[in-house]
Amino acid sequence: MIDTLYIESAIESHPRTLAIRARFPRARTVSCERYGAVFNPKAQNFRLQKQRPALILAEKYQKFVLHAPSGYGIGGQRNYYFSHMLNCLYDCRYCFLQGMYQSANYVLFVNFEDFQQQIRQTCQETPDQDVYFFSGYDCDSLAFEPVTGFAEQFLPVFAEQANAWLELRTKSTQIRSLLNREVVPRCVVAFSLSPDSVADKVEAKAPTVAKRIEAAAKLQQQGWQIGLRFDPLIYQHDYRQQYRALFEQVFAVIDAEALHSVSLGVFRLPEQYFKKIHKLYPDEKLFASPLQNAAGMVSYKAELEHSMMADCSAMLLEYIPQTAFFPCTL
Repeated sequence: MIDTLYIESAIESHPRTLAIRARFPRARTVSCERYGAVFNPKAQNFRLQKQRPALILAEKYQKFVLHAPSGYGIGGQRNYYFSHMLNCLYDCRYCFLQGMYQSANYVLFVNFEDFQQQIRQTCQETPDQDVYFFSGYDCDSLAFEPVTGFAEQFLPVFAEQANAWLELRTKSTQIRSLLNREVVPRCVVAFSLSPDSVADKVEAKAPTVAKRIEAAAKLQQQGWQIGLRFDPLIYQHDYRQQYRALFEQVFAVIDAEALHSVSLGVFRLPEQYFKKIHKLYPDEKLFASPLQNAAGMVSYKAELEHSMMADCSAMLLEYIPQTAFFPCTL
């Protein structure tokens, strides 16, 4: 799975580094001073690297917890995100990470303890107000769990904070560490879902939609709070039928009344990212859709965007209460 490990010299002896090296005993190891020297150079081919990414083990020094973008949330007023990892195991064609980063290599910041300390401090700033933390912004929260032990290490921290909420956003079925531990009441495991006709075309390497739904159902049955993320909505000429079939498939096994939250949002990318991804994949049919550039964001034409949001919102609200619905306003 991992053929090459780049390791910052400062964390060569970190226990997490040693554990990961032991997991990949045959991997070539390369020492570096800072991960940026490997990750940031412009003369890299994201598409080529994505075929065989390296894993870079690094230390993060600052900005462990950041304010979430305006409009990003599931009901809370104080919203933050943190990124223990950069880049994703999956290869979804619509993913903004392809446009944001020069490299397809994975970066794992091994100093979890520093993230955890700032999470505690952020919670202590407003002890009487809930604080929401989103961990799947720059990566998939659970896909690399067998290697990183991320959820296993962070869930006890959140369990100790009376006002902290954690969203684990994922397309993964790596839920064993959750099933094998006590439920954390203020943790929302949020599954990103698309119709099969979309997932099969543009969500390469991700588990099937059926397996994601099955994983969500198992967690829900054990008592975990579940979120559903229908984001991004992808246009097809028969999108209404495709999304209606998806919602029927989901709510045949998921208890809608017990859901924590459901969000919905259309395909959108910053113009700069879109141009870069389009250059990487010039023949991708997704980018031949009826798109427009408005205020620096590339998305569907306004009339189509409004129709998709209205149609899918109406279908969803046949199953879920309005209080659990959070359409994306980004």
